[in-house]
Amino acid sequence: MAEFVTAATSLHPPLGRPADDSALRLAKPYFPATTRFYADPDNPAAQWVRDHPRDRRAAVIRERIADEPQAAWFTDTDQGRAEAEVRRVVRAARARGRLPVLVAYAIPQRDCGKHSSGGMGDLSGYRQWIGGFARGIGTSRAVVILEPDALAHLTCLKRRQQAERFSALSDAARTLRRQAPHARIYYDAGNSRWQPAPVMAERLRRAGIDRYGDGVALNVSNFNATRDEVRYAVALLRTLGRPRLGAVIDTSRNGAGPTHDHRFCDPPGRRLGTPPTARTGIPGIDAYLWIKQPGQADGCAATAGLFVPGYAFRLTR
Repeated sequence: MAEFVTAATSLHPPLGRPADDSALRLAKPYFPATTRFYADPDNPAAQWVRDHPRDRRAAVIRERIADEPQAAWFTDTDQGRAEAEVRRVVRAARARGRLPVLVAYAIPQRDCGKHSSGGMGDLSGYRQWIGGFARGIGTSRAVVILEPDALAHLTCLKRRQQAERFSALSDAARTLRRQAPHARIYYDAGNSRWQPAPVMAERLRRAGIDRYGDGVALNVSNFNATRDEVRYAVALLRTLGRPRLGAVIDTSRNGAGPTHDHRFCDPPGRRLGTPPTARTGIPGIDAYLWIKQPGQADGCAATAGLFVPGYAFRLTR
């Protein structure tokens, strides 16, 4: 995943302080504070620990990363395999009384051909893929993070392609709403240093968030401080003007905040952030989640998505 720094933090109002007396009152966090998210025993860190039980780093990686709830990413362009894997994760979570977090990440021209390039070859294939994704969830409860980077990266596409992407995201959310009625749909909306809130709000509207979405996901695979993402979330939700919408924030690797130059690709010296929880206590902020799986490379330390034990271990320091 890649990032372009285009927005100044001065665009965001101070946390908890309305810009004026008529500012939109945000809803209380959607999930009960006692919500327990799902830790898949087959997440990349857990698989590595099982395969390397005698490694001196294994115990720490297991305790600090593998055993923590984190999102499951679905990138396999084979519709049948993706659908079956979604169903497996959802059923396993339901059997344990946990709430799974699922990332749909297969939109055509994903990541604009950068480190995480890939996705379906065309829009027709994507519609079929997201249909299978939704069927895999079925009537179960789930949190869905819809297509990281797809809207924040929009300017890498030609005008016709941009229109197609808006349509693809709107169709995807509509399909999820119809076929997975108990899923909570969060459109990815970049992060606090990417697009100004008014720009992102307009893109979200064109992608159907007013009709089909439940909120936005911020800071996915990034390192910005939680307080900055909360400020941006408040500004964005107020700009959208829909009191029912909320935000989830990726805190998987933001414990030390960003580097001074806001490097986004496997920067050194980062730390694990707040463990996944719905206990935010902040109106409009539904949960802090580990959406990026800690220890997976961004594409610089290793191939994007590859689990790197040394990187994971350093995140725990």
